[in-house]
Amino acid sequence: MSEKLANPAPLGLLGFGLTTVLLNLHNAGLFPLDTMILAMGLAYGGLAQLIVGVLEFKKGNTFGTVAFTSYGLFWWSLVLLLLLPKTAFFAGLNTPTNIAMAAYFFMWGLFTFAMFFGTLKANRAVQFVFASLTLLFFLLVARELTGNTTIATLTGYEGIICGLSAVYLAFAEILNEAHGKTVLPICPVK
Repeated sequence: MSEKLANPAPLGLLGFGLTTVLLNLHNAGLFPLDTMILAMGLAYGGLAQLIVGVLEFKKGNTFGTVAFTSYGLFWWSLVLLLLLPKTAFFAGLNTPTNIAMAAYFFMWGLFTFAMFFGTLKANRAVQFVFASLTLLFFLLVARELTGNTTIATLTGYEGIICGLSAVYLAFAEILNEAHGKTVLPICPVK
């Protein structure tokens, strides 16, 4: 008797996608950064993806383990970068400079670009998620280095597209499995 395990990836994609959309609505200038975004970063963007990374490990999926665990920890580290300098316990810690944040986003962009190559035998939907996330990180670098408001707004809208692509992929995986057929196409690589 063998047990069929559920696919944890849609949960991780939704955690990533919804949190990314909300943060980038802020980046696009539609509302200020507040605890709603930070809470999503800790809980759904962070914790949910960490749990999914562990479940992908159990499935033997190295790519899924590294991707979901890393991006879950990305969300936690981003929230900590924003909050630690504001806490009394860490008094004296400086808020990261624009150069420091550019370096932070650059390293995540480099990581995401390398991970993109792991998607080349997957479907086009997952390739789009990683390609658009790579672009998002490098736009964040440009925003931090230039302070240009047009780049900042463009970054926000590109981030919304990136997040929505992950949400689409999550629902495609859920609905396609539930119906046993392609309801939402993900364009498999042949």
